[in-house]
Amino acid sequence: MGYEETWRRSVDEPEAFWAEQAARIDWHTPPRTILDDANPPFRRWFVGGTTNLCHNAVDRHLRARGDQLAIVAVSTETNVTREISYRELHREVNAFAATLVALGVGKGDRVVIYLPNVAEAVFAMLACARIGAIHSVVFGGFAAHNLALRIDDAEPKLLVCADAGMRGGKVIPYKPLVDAALDESRCPPPHVLIVDRGLDPGMKTTPGRDVDYASLRERHLDATVPIEWLESNEPSYLLYTSGTTGRPKGVQRDVGGYAVALALSMTAIFDLSPGQTILCTSDVGWAVGHSYNVYGPLIGGCTAILYEGLPTHPDPGIWWRLCETYGARTMFSSPTAVRILKKQDEAWLKKHDLSALKWIFVAGEPLDRPTYDWLTQGTGKTVIDNYWQTETGWPALSLMPGLDLKPVKPGSPGFPTFGYRMRVIDEATGEDKAPGEKGVLVIEPPLPPGCLSTIWRDDERYVRSYFGHFKELLYSSLDWAVRDADGYVFILGRTDDVINVAGHRLGTREIEESVATLGAVAEVAVVGVADELKGQVPVVFATLKQGVADHPVDVAHAMERRVVELLGGLARPACVYVVAALPKTRSGKLLRRSLQALVQGSDPGDLSTLDDPGALEGIRTALDRGPHCGHRR
Repeated sequence: MGYEETWRRSVDEPEAFWAEQAARIDWHTPPRTILDDANPPFRRWFVGGTTNLCHNAVDRHLRARGDQLAIVAVSTETNVTREISYRELHREVNAFAATLVALGVGKGDRVVIYLPNVAEAVFAMLACARIGAIHSVVFGGFAAHNLALRIDDAEPKLLVCADAGMRGGKVIPYKPLVDAALDESRCPPPHVLIVDRGLDPGMKTTPGRDVDYASLRERHLDATVPIEWLESNEPSYLLYTSGTTGRPKGVQRDVGGYAVALALSMTAIFDLSPGQTILCTSDVGWAVGHSYNVYGPLIGGCTAILYEGLPTHPDPGIWWRLCETYGARTMFSSPTAVRILKKQDEAWLKKHDLSALKWIFVAGEPLDRPTYDWLTQGTGKTVIDNYWQTETGWPALSLMPGLDLKPVKPGSPGFPTFGYRMRVIDEATGEDKAPGEKGVLVIEPPLPPGCLSTIWRDDERYVRSYFGHFKELLYSSLDWAVRDADGYVFILGRTDDVINVAGHRLGTREIEESVATLGAVAEVAVVGVADELKGQVPVVFATLKQGVADHPVDVAHAMERRVVELLGGLARPACVYVVAALPKTRSGKLLRRSLQALVQGSDPGDLSTLDDPGALEGIRTALDRGPHCGHRR
């Protein structure tokens, strides 16, 4: 069957369709019920079935492909490449699992992983999955405060960290950030397991709490740790994502549904068979890294290239060189990364033999036409956009070259993938929009396998955040979209106060709360504005308390430093404007969309409810004058 027939069956006959797909993974106990959606919007897939992500990613491949490469971990920062077969991966994961058990970690316990893109991050994730522990990977670029928030929500039994990461040849010490986070945390774990890469010789340790991974690995190198078989709907991992409040949401993923969805996506979407290679340039700290650096390729019996380093070092051809060396069939990156390469000499696209490379996928933000044209023409490869969220766990919109490749329409990620029944509706009325009309992209429940099952320990927030926007019970993507006459969906941007910086979601509320911790700041508003390289960047507008207005430049730089200190470099404001007043309605609501429009030179919209017209004029004056910190937008 082609795309239309297969997709239609996946939404009209979900039990029959997903029962067939369940055969793509190993089950210790077969499912009793394929779908239980008796309590919408909650649903459970493959009820009663028991399985394990580590078994499906590692153990089941040992007989057929034990000597095949499973992971190629490349660091152009340390100039180290590790080629790890499935058999070697099995040994390393067992050693790591035995180490976890020795430190008191068991089924249902949480483990926070704060590591760069190194092989040990994969070992740690799979070891947690093996023993039924719930891992929560935190991106290594997050600052101590952000890490502390996630520690307190997950309440982990253990934290795994590196002594340091590297970026652009610069050592970034991780351990001091961990120490600061644990000092701030209300629920610090009893132990910290340190992967010492020898990058920070001055690293301080806390006796009794901090444990050296290398020593424990040596002790457990020949261990065999039995698989913990989990019911399909038990939690596998938590991955925190920004929302419209300052408190991150712990997206909770299941076991069986996730494994089945990834197994299907590897063949139908990414067109990969066992033994073939994928280069995914994501970090394991993000959703793409979880699904297509680690679990997806390994469940599919493929070889995954894990990369630590810049896309331009040692030269802008490094990713293409890796594709050539390992015969990658599929590459998965982001529009921001491609735009970075686009600034380099186009000749780098021609220096390596890319004959094995068939597909280049990009996701994380809309792909602009000039970048699409540059990449397509420069490589001669088919470039396929795809759209998804941390919450969905795998692409919700894409083309499916492994099943039925439809023509590419630049700017569109394509069509709904299996199990996603999507609509574009009016924000106010909930009625369907006609082709060509802008609306909110929504998904009719039940959500397919692989999507989040709830928010960690907060079912009410799950319902409110995702299904509480319309009278009808619908999952709101909180993204504007338009569907053309051929059914292709185009994503137009966010409907809420979350911005997309180089494919990474940041809540403006989080940045505002960080700025507000400065005693000099009276009020603050943060908006996301378009950026040629990163897609969007945060811009800060703030008023100051009496007595400090004479030093706006100093305070603006202090705001920038505070954001980086609390949230990390990803959240660094592109510019900071100190103003006399912020535009508000008479009811006190900040007009963030009007601020955003003014920065971008577009219509600020309906201002009939503006409390103080002088505030908006003050913003215009500030924009003409230029920021107190950063570069003019």
